[in-house]
Amino acid sequence: MKFRPSYKHPLFPYHRMAAHHFQYRCRFLTSFFAKRVHQAARARATFNGDHSGGSEGGSYLVPGATVATILMLGALHARRLYDDRKVEEARGRGVEFEFQPDVKASFLRLLPLRTISRFWGLLTSVEAPVWLRPYICRAWARAFHSNLEEVALPLEEYASLRDFFVRSLKEGSRPIDPDPKCLISPVDGIVLRFGELKSTGAMIDQVKGFSYSVSSLLGGNSMLPMMAERTHQEDVIIDNPGTEESKKSWWRVSLASPRVRDPVPGCPMRGLFYCVIYLKPGDYHRIHSPADWNILGRRHFSGHLFPLNERAARTIRNLYVENERVVLEGLWQQGFMAMAAIGATNIGSIELYIEHELRTNQPKKKLAHTEPPDEQFYGPEGGGIAVRRGDEVAAFNMGSTVVLVFQAPTAESPSVKEDSSPGFSFCVRRGERIRVGAALGRWH
Repeated sequence: MKFRPSYKHPLFPYHRMAAHHFQYRCRFLTSFFAKRVHQAARARATFNGDHSGGSEGGSYLVPGATVATILMLGALHARRLYDDRKVEEARGRGVEFEFQPDVKASFLRLLPLRTISRFWGLLTSVEAPVWLRPYICRAWARAFHSNLEEVALPLEEYASLRDFFVRSLKEGSRPIDPDPKCLISPVDGIVLRFGELKSTGAMIDQVKGFSYSVSSLLGGNSMLPMMAERTHQEDVIIDNPGTEESKKSWWRVSLASPRVRDPVPGCPMRGLFYCVIYLKPGDYHRIHSPADWNILGRRHFSGHLFPLNERAARTIRNLYVENERVVLEGLWQQGFMAMAAIGATNIGSIELYIEHELRTNQPKKKLAHTEPPDEQFYGPEGGGIAVRRGDEVAAFNMGSTVVLVFQAPTAESPSVKEDSSPGFSFCVRRGERIRVGAALGRWH
């Protein structure tokens, strides 16, 4: 007997029911959001003093900049959740990422990231209506885990997202470690790497399998204390190269990256340390002074604006050296100190509170980054600017990375007594979250 299906009823009624249920949900969500927009419009009219009940003021069109901001927040939030989950899973298994370039990293070089970052800066600088500001700030805080209890001002007073990025905190939110023999963290963020510079060339690991030199990061004219490669004879300190040689070294670059070639291979002096701290978009974005020191000058490198997340660090060569950055150099009680604020995609703007005239992420006249960095010396006759520990020095728009390079006492230093414990030692761990004012390391 042959089976003859009936055409009066569908073979799979469940799919038709599911489609009907989906259409019902869509209509419900549409009507729900329409009501919310209508309520927001009425609240806005009431706030502006319009108490008329006419229907002409009931409709409200959400500005295009607000819609673009909401979409950008959603995309950033989804990508952040995905990246964070992968990183946490790898760290839980004890896996350390290795350097492995891919096609996507090469594709990033073709994108106009500087122009995109300037557009993002303009978008976040758009002044929002007063009634909408708390919703925007809360949406950003929810997406990137910002602590709104520490915000110094009411949310209605932050006219734009940019103002919220560089927000100040309530007094006492970041207590400074009282120990005079400690170096404090200049930013809120995650400690990526730290240690003492010992190898030839003063190399810092970007990730496992790839390193970059501190001289390339700080620049050829840096005051970085270096010595000739150690032999059986006495150590000889290397002076900085001449101006003419330094200018020539800037032309030894590829067309795609502003790498600096070290003019003389050498080793760092004993007691030279480094620490790399990454700031997430939701972190507090102001940069504070890590110690009492005298800032002698700054150096501005106008480079690329690649992202600085975990994926970019393990796929882009010389990431910190290629990106736009501002380097502050000076002296503190233990010797040399430098602090590099490195920009990234959407964070091309780096503000210096000690030099308001500085402008970063400006349109470039040349395709290749072959020009030397812009240098500025502070104080009368280069005497410098004295800053106290914990003072505000600079600020990022969104998150980025800070690299700290400094001299500190060691066991062989004359300032360390024989009956005391060894010199400077870090008191943080890799991957640990740290806040402004907390101790990075101590010496005795």
